[in-house]
Amino acid sequence: MNISWFRLGMASIFLLSVTLRFWGLSRFNTLVFDEVHFATFANNYLIHKTFFENHPPLGKYFIAVGIWLSQWLPFGHSESNTLAGSALTPFSYRWMNALMGSFIPLIVAGIAYELTKRRSYTFIAGLFAALDGLFLVESRYALINVYLVMFGLLGQWLFLLALERDSKKSEIFLSLAGVCFGASFAVKWSGLAFLLATYLLWFAAKIIDYTQIQWQKQSDPNLSKNDSLSLEPHKFRKAPIEKLAELSVMNIVLKLLVLPFIVYSINWIPHIQLNTNMNMWEWQKYLYLSQKSVGANVHPYCSPWYSWLLMRRPVGYYFQTANIAGDGLNQVPQEIYYDVHGIGNPILWWLSTGAIAFIFVLILQKLVILNSHLISRSQKILLVRNQKFWILLYLSVNFTANLLPWLSITRCTFLYHYMGASVFSVLALGWFIDRYLRYRRLIYQLVAFFTIAFIIIAFCYWLPIYLGLPLSPVEFQSRMLLRSWY
Repeated sequence: MNISWFRLGMASIFLLSVTLRFWGLSRFNTLVFDEVHFATFANNYLIHKTFFENHPPLGKYFIAVGIWLSQWLPFGHSESNTLAGSALTPFSYRWMNALMGSFIPLIVAGIAYELTKRRSYTFIAGLFAALDGLFLVESRYALINVYLVMFGLLGQWLFLLALERDSKKSEIFLSLAGVCFGASFAVKWSGLAFLLATYLLWFAAKIIDYTQIQWQKQSDPNLSKNDSLSLEPHKFRKAPIEKLAELSVMNIVLKLLVLPFIVYSINWIPHIQLNTNMNMWEWQKYLYLSQKSVGANVHPYCSPWYSWLLMRRPVGYYFQTANIAGDGLNQVPQEIYYDVHGIGNPILWWLSTGAIAFIFVLILQKLVILNSHLISRSQKILLVRNQKFWILLYLSVNFTANLLPWLSITRCTFLYHYMGASVFSVLALGWFIDRYLRYRRLIYQLVAFFTIAFIIIAFCYWLPIYLGLPLSPVEFQSRMLLRSWY
């Protein structure tokens, strides 16, 4: 893509994201799903009412700021309700989520660009992120998962930017990444997964860097202990992500451990000033015990982690039936459904799961090659310094880090807990599609174009249950492909 088309494409993706999130945002003048909790808690900060909650407060702060600012906005003043403790319009407690969620496709695109420097892959990744239904639904209501994922992904983007810049700018970007990782953790504890991925990549980079030096020492016995492969850029070019190995332990600890926990701690100050019955450490204990006490199947939409990969059990956020008057010769009232389902784009979701699975196969294949004697040590060094190897490693590590913590959880979990991991499976699919588009054989290009087309068609088909548009019973049932989706 030339730069003019690229800019137009990215602007179109952002416009699409904003339009879909704000259009009909006041629909359903009530509290939808967990708005019962989060919109109420956010309003409690504004009316200075004490309360207990089992997540850190940052997500509710954003919703509260949105409610406070809405009184000066020239729009969104529709019918109000008092379900959150004050007379509030649905727009007032939803618009901040819609705004923040609109930026997620751009952040995903930014990560894609830093990984490959390819505009086509960047556009595809951003488009796929904009065509995911679960992110759209979560962005249209006063829920907090959007903030967790947005800050986590923003931290990853800044982290990649730090690896591309000179030392001074690198320090700034790395510090900003630490702030964002801390903010993600301050929304929900599961936001730590994005920081965990960064540490896993750093450990991998250190191990690979050490292994490369050993390979070269075996090839060149005269190499001194203090010599490093980084001193030979003319022979081996380092991939950006591999520059992690050059970061010192002190730098990592200060920027990506101390700083995130400072941000997390500061985040509690307004909450504790309102709820003075416990100090910060007591609140951490309360959060841990409250999460631990949640039962395994306390909600009809509970789903185990392994079911998320194939989207076996989406979450029903809202459902209402109504009758409309018949028209023409048919005077019998017609029943219609208003349904909001927290469900991903099925085609995008299933293909992304296949793509990330294949990424793991490729990683395993390369590890087998690296441990064999079929190639020389110099070839092994070139393999691990190849951009493709680091893209595969980055996507697989981030996916694993976001999914791994849920494997041992026995409490009730939901499909939206997979949102962080799903981004990297979508990036994996976009990477394969971009490669297929670059193949010279027409069959590969057709597969890529038809895949993109089917994803767009699927998004349009399931759009009514993302936006809560009226459907006839037959139209609704046709979108529930599996019995477990009801």
